[in-house]
Amino acid sequence: MPAVIHPSAIVDEGATLGDGTHVWHWVHVCPGARIGDRCSLGQNVFVGNDVAIGNNVRIQNNVSVYDAVTLEDDVFCGPSMVFTNVINPRSAVARKNEYRRTLVCRGATLGANSTIICGVTIGEYAFIGAGAVVGRNVLPHALMVGVPARQTGWMCRCGVKLPETPGNVSCPECGINYRTDGSTCTLLSSEG
Repeated sequence: MPAVIHPSAIVDEGATLGDGTHVWHWVHVCPGARIGDRCSLGQNVFVGNDVAIGNNVRIQNNVSVYDAVTLEDDVFCGPSMVFTNVINPRSAVARKNEYRRTLVCRGATLGANSTIICGVTIGEYAFIGAGAVVGRNVLPHALMVGVPARQTGWMCRCGVKLPETPGNVSCPECGINYRTDGSTCTLLSSEG
């Protein structure tokens, strides 16, 4: 099934949209953007030129995905969350040659109104809480909350917080097994 584009959206010539992708009201996709299959770009989303978006990515309303951002497969961007691409912007100083790359790895969730400061990597299946401000790399499966964001636990692939006891743990929702300690969360089995 080809991409579905709302009549109010602007998709510039040269942009790539995968099969089954939905582009909703008042979206603007720039010519260099590469967007995978089965994605959803909610109302008032902006996608820059130097942006790569994987498959099955959900970008909710009012999100701007600026140049130098990569979203891998199955990423969720909550409503009005924010990306940056320059660490020290000034209106009178051009810094387009200083963009810092941001990578959001497979399965990560970026909560509503969270802010991702440029130049970081958000690990696989990490979960950034609503309103958190992330200014450093985030470990896979880490749950991050607050301003500045700090780790408060580990998250399962299904999006449920894992038990806080270190060692072998099972997700209370889906039963997937992990081994956790203070610095890692390792998948032991993909089935409960």
